[in-house]
Amino acid sequence: MSSTIAVVLAAGRSTRMKSDVPKVLHPVCGRPMIEYVLDAARSAGATKLVVVVGHRADLVRSALSGHADVVFAEQTEQKGTGHAVMMCESALADHTGPMLILAGDTPLLRGESLQALLHRRAEVQAACVIGTADTRNNEGLGRIVRDEQGHFLRIVEQKDASPAERLITEINTGCYAFSTPQLLQSLRSIRPNNSQGEYYLTDCPRVLMDAGNTVEATCSLTLEEALGVNTRSQLADARFSIQQRILQKLMQDGVTIEDPAQTSIDFGVSIGRDTVIRPFTVIDRGAVIGEREVVGPFAHIQASETTPSHSPRSLTTDTGR
Repeated sequence: MSSTIAVVLAAGRSTRMKSDVPKVLHPVCGRPMIEYVLDAARSAGATKLVVVVGHRADLVRSALSGHADVVFAEQTEQKGTGHAVMMCESALADHTGPMLILAGDTPLLRGESLQALLHRRAEVQAACVIGTADTRNNEGLGRIVRDEQGHFLRIVEQKDASPAERLITEINTGCYAFSTPQLLQSLRSIRPNNSQGEYYLTDCPRVLMDAGNTVEATCSLTLEEALGVNTRSQLADARFSIQQRILQKLMQDGVTIEDPAQTSIDFGVSIGRDTVIRPFTVIDRGAVIGEREVVGPFAHIQASETTPSHSPRSLTTDTGR
């Protein structure tokens, strides 16, 4: 299989977050949420990541400057998702392999789900495979319209959907696997003839089908993965899910966490086996804790505080109570 490029859309404002910070830079367990999306793309095989920046582009560029496989494209005017991908054309022009298109505000994506999209595209030689999920909580989401035989017809955005289409529970997750040359060709045919006056990326699959290409929609993502963070409440939901992943991995690796519901551990923390984390403990990203420690209760461990591996002892930090 040819090398894969991932385009990550990160140009939007934080309107519903009511924040001056770009949405994709809001932290989830100690790191910007977009970094989880980049990790998922890498896990699926992407070797080059094109991040589309716009609102406060300087902050996003700075936050991701340490990622050697990331390049940037800038969308100076917000004219829709299709327009955002158009801004990547120079970075994609020489690429003949597959491409993932992902949203930078979906930190719960898993690499194996994206890899399944890529494998399906290669298996049926599709111009596009759309990742979908099923939910009755479909308000504001694009719907997947199928014919009577269940074949994909089109994606319709909520604002453009008929009353019948609004009842559809299969939704577009915003994750796609495209053939890069075919996507670039289809982008030249889309028009802003919708209620928003924008260039919709969701029009490209229909354009490709009309040109005789294979397009599929597959329910290969969980609803959790499809969760886009648009509000502070959704940010908390995403943090809860990622925190559970972090705690589960640590416990699988031999760390005792007495009360996971009363423990906060950031991404990137290292804890040795047989260490016990007692309730009401907060451990910041970058902290290194050795083996056979007892941490807490009521401890706040920062990155500058590291412990070696040795015989058991208790480690607490003054919380200022």
